Amino acid sequence: MTLNSIRQAGVSAATLALCCAVLASAPSVHAQDKMTAQTLIDRQLILDQITRYYYNFGKVERQAEESFYAEDGELILGTRHYKGREGIKQAYNRAPAAPAAGATPAGAAPAAAAAPPRERTAFNVAIENPLIIVRGDTATSQVIFTEYRQEKAGEPMRMTTQGKEYATWVKVNGQWLYKTRQIASGSNPPEGWKE
Repeated sequence: MTLNSIRQAGVSAATLALCCAVLASAPSVHAQDKMTAQTLIDRQLILDQITRYYYNFGKVERQAEESFYAEDGELILGTRHYKGREGIKQAYNRAPAAPAAGATPAGAAPAAAAAPPRERTAFNVAIENPLIIVRGDTATSQVIFTEYRQEKAGEPMRMTTQGKEYATWVKVNGQWLYKTRQIASGSNPPEGWKE
């Protein structure tokens, strides 16, 4: 090896080291203020909640959707806003509990017989590209969701819907819950969205 090639290798190594040091110390515009072990744990807990929420769809025995929200949580679907757990329950058309036997008031007509259940077909939701930013006991998240359905049992799955979820989170008694969850189509965040 010649002296000249040794010098070039040394200069290249020094330049590479300097570039790495500058990139490592440069603040990122959208990065979290400070990354800690707790931040990483909280990010994973939020991602787990999002995953559980979407896995819940299509199940016969579902966890109540409103249980994923804070008491004063809000679900925003287009121009419709559902506030509080009772409002969120209505958004999912969850039938109220059937009255106990003999609980029909005098003179009231008995409830109509329930319609036969429709054929259960597969329904899956995939989530991708999660961006979760934690700031203490609050956080924001963005994910892309894609819905896949079967028209009839045994047929292949088809992609039917894709969109984005923008959410704010709050930690309540150690559990991360949706504060707001907004569904949007397209690439633009909802008006007023802040990471």
